[in-house]
Amino acid sequence: MSNGVVYLVGAGPGDPKLITVYGLECIQKADVIAYDRLVNPKLLDYAKKDAELVYCGKLPGKHHLIQEEIHELLVAKAKEGKVVTRLKGGDPFVFGRGAEEAEVLKNHDIPYEVVPGITAGIAAPAYAGIPVTHRDFATSFALVTGHGREEKGQDFLNWPALATGIDTVAFYMSVGNLSYIARKLIEHGRKATTPVAVIEWGTTDKQRTITGQLDEIASIIEHEGYHNPSMIVVGDVVNVREKIHWFQEQQLEIS
Repeated sequence: MSNGVVYLVGAGPGDPKLITVYGLECIQKADVIAYDRLVNPKLLDYAKKDAELVYCGKLPGKHHLIQEEIHELLVAKAKEGKVVTRLKGGDPFVFGRGAEEAEVLKNHDIPYEVVPGITAGIAAPAYAGIPVTHRDFATSFALVTGHGREEKGQDFLNWPALATGIDTVAFYMSVGNLSYIARKLIEHGRKATTPVAVIEWGTTDKQRTITGQLDEIASIIEHEGYHNPSMIVVGDVVNVREKIHWFQEQQLEIS
């Protein structure tokens, strides 16, 4: 039996309408769909009736399937000659471990394709009325995973560069670490008054957004009860939201 094929598909940031046309085709033709926690379940409605759905969700410290088991699953199903769609929130190559899965498939001579998706670091701010670049405020932009801490030996970030060399910084998976992030940015030269936005459940009907200064934002989100999944956006572009918070206006009209 010849091997099947694996599609590493970005499901987008939450709103199911934001998946790409090709990504949707990969869902529709899949024999097996291995999907993550942040994939909108409405996308699974497009699967074939007899498709096998495998949940691979991950919470901090709680993995339904560990990464090695996901690798084994993709390889095993493909070797059965099946069409496998690995469905990931956002983009598979932006903090999605898609490259690791591609390497495993390559090592096993299994055909695969990477189908990019819209990452939350761009989409969530856009739905909050925040452009990550702007001619007047930001000509540079960084995507950062911000859950590591120095005392745990997990902090590998270039804080001086992030603090003073990048106009807009979007932090993923970082709500519980925001006080540490703010402190490190300020220590390395970012102004304490820099505007920050935290966007929870971006691009979905549960989206909510709060803003504040860098030196205050951690206490603000703790008081307001913000949790993951959330994007943190640091930079002067946050102020643009005051004029173009279009999605919030739509939510108010609906409510």
